[in-house]
Amino acid sequence: MSRADKILSRSALVARRRALGASGQRVVFTNGCFDVLHRGHLETLRSARALGDCLMVGLNSDASVRALKGAGRPLNGQDDRAHLLAEFECVSHLCLFDEPSVENLIADLRPDVLVKGGDYALEDVVGRQFVEVCGGRVVVVPVWPGVSTTELSNRLRT
Repeated sequence: MSRADKILSRSALVARRRALGASGQRVVFTNGCFDVLHRGHLETLRSARALGDCLMVGLNSDASVRALKGAGRPLNGQDDRAHLLAEFECVSHLCLFDEPSVENLIADLRPDVLVKGGDYALEDVVGRQFVEVCGGRVVVVPVWPGVSTTELSNRLRT
């Protein structure tokens, strides 16, 4: 599958999820800004993909990242971030979302498994209650030690 085929509109991603669900495939979902991709991101995505047949990723748009992280962010634009994520073999499909919270996208997709990295506590995972009520499960995968965008940014400043 080409990189361009992985980057979908929100409506196309929802339609693809429905088709995968109808064929009995287990859909895993995660989300993030993925502003400066690093090994921690890759390991989280690999771990997430191992939990199902298809990994869908919600990618915060530039406006959404600014709302969450403040002025000067993102460091990499949404098109660059989307194309880099699409290069990962473990990522099946992705879409951009503009809201500061991923909650509505999770409600639209109804993933079988919702995954976040180990820097989140299970009770703090946005969409957890919705996914669990719908019969899905929520998994927090271990964080890759010593690597985060914030740590990289701090090192660049010193």
